[in-house]
Amino acid sequence: MRVYIPATLAMLQQLVADGSLQPLSGTAFAVTPTLRESYAEGDDEELAEVAIGEAALASLRLLAAESERADAELPLRRAVLIADADATPRPDLDDAVVRVSGRVNLDQVVAAYVDNSGAEPAVKAAIAVIDDADLGDEDAEFVVGDAADHPLAWYGTQELPFLLELL
Repeated sequence: MRVYIPATLAMLQQLVADGSLQPLSGTAFAVTPTLRESYAEGDDEELAEVAIGEAALASLRLLAAESERADAELPLRRAVLIADADATPRPDLDDAVVRVSGRVNLDQVVAAYVDNSGAEPAVKAAIAVIDDADLGDEDAEFVVGDAADHPLAWYGTQELPFLLELL
C-alpha cells in the first residue's frame, strides 16, 4: 500500500543513516476505502493530496514534541515520507489513518516532501499552538492553516543525503 508517513528532519537523518525507520506509533496515512467514501468526487491523485496534508499536519505534532528537547538543532520543517509498505486502515482514528507494521526500509521509500526554509516561521508558530488547534481554538486553527498553506517540496530518495547535508 502507498503510505504517507509523517516525519521530521531528525527522522529523515535516521532513515538515511540507518537505512530504515519506525513510524511513530506505526501511524501513517493513505488513500483508504473510508477516505474514498468520504469524498463525493476526487481521483486517486486528489485523495493522495488529502492524505499527504493529514501527514503534514501530523508532522507538526512530531515537531512540537521534538522542539521541546534541549538537543533539537535542526530547522523546524514538516516532512512526509512516501513509501510502499504493509499497512492496515484505522477508520476508528480517522478516514486516512493506517497502521504500518514494522520498520520502513529506505528501499521502500519512493520520495519525501519537505518544507522549504520560507515555511519555518509559520511552522514554528503552528507548533506553539497545535494542541490548542486540536481542541478547537479558532485562532490556533488559523495559525496551523498558515503553516499548511506552504507547499511541500518533493525530493527523490537519492536527494535526501544532500538535502540533510545542506541544513
